[in-house]
Amino acid sequence: MLGKSIAIGQFIPIESPVHRLDPRVKILVSAILIVALFIVKEWPSFLFIGCFIILLTITARIPISYIGKSLKPILFLLAFTLVLQVFFTPGDYIWEYGFLHVSREGLIRGLFIIVRLCLLILCTALLTLTTSPVELTDGLESLMSPFKKWGFPAHELAMMMTIAIRFIPTLMEEADRIIKAQQARGADFESGSLIQRAKNLIPLLVPLFINSFKRADDLAIAMESRCYRGGIGRSRLRVLKLRMADILFFSITIIFITVVILLSWFIW
Repeated sequence: MLGKSIAIGQFIPIESPVHRLDPRVKILVSAILIVALFIVKEWPSFLFIGCFIILLTITARIPISYIGKSLKPILFLLAFTLVLQVFFTPGDYIWEYGFLHVSREGLIRGLFIIVRLCLLILCTALLTLTTSPVELTDGLESLMSPFKKWGFPAHELAMMMTIAIRFIPTLMEEADRIIKAQQARGADFESGSLIQRAKNLIPLLVPLFINSFKRADDLAIAMESRCYRGGIGRSRLRVLKLRMADILFFSITIIFITVVILLSWFIW
């Protein structure tokens, strides 16, 4: 199934030190890692950050198969990015054939972008794989709660973001079922020109949008039937509390990322 091949949006309910961390800490650490990946510009920095993310993945006891699943949906984007950078970046050409030129600078830049995208996806997937939708909603709302005094809808926005992430695998499974049903009726999504294949997607997009709206309507009815009225006066079964392990992990992450950024700027 196509939806099961996507790791982002899924949650693995197992016992691990990363799963036990406060969701607010995991959200902040993920945001810090993502920002750091855009700040650093040297290969040693990527190596250290990548090792840190892999160490977290191993500590979280995430199966190796889920790492591949998180990267599989962007393989075409990675290949397309590499081709653009390799053939259209001027510099020291290492291979030429007609109008095609492969530059050393383009190859290095393409690999650099690919590694950055892979680490971004792994970081995001690690957050959703180790945090349940309820914890993710509570963590996002807690982090955005200081803005409530200015009328910011923290709870509603956190709920919308969590539902959107949670339903990514569901929508992909729905698209996979529609594709198989259309192929059984003779539809062809693989052959023909690019324009023809784009036109062939119309029988896929129309039922997918209809089913998405129907699923959203069913979800709204289910929430209303359970007396959901937003975040006003809402109580929680589990109140988020920072533990010493959360503070220690967050402090270690801040120190580690700070050292990597400083080394990237002044030494490497």
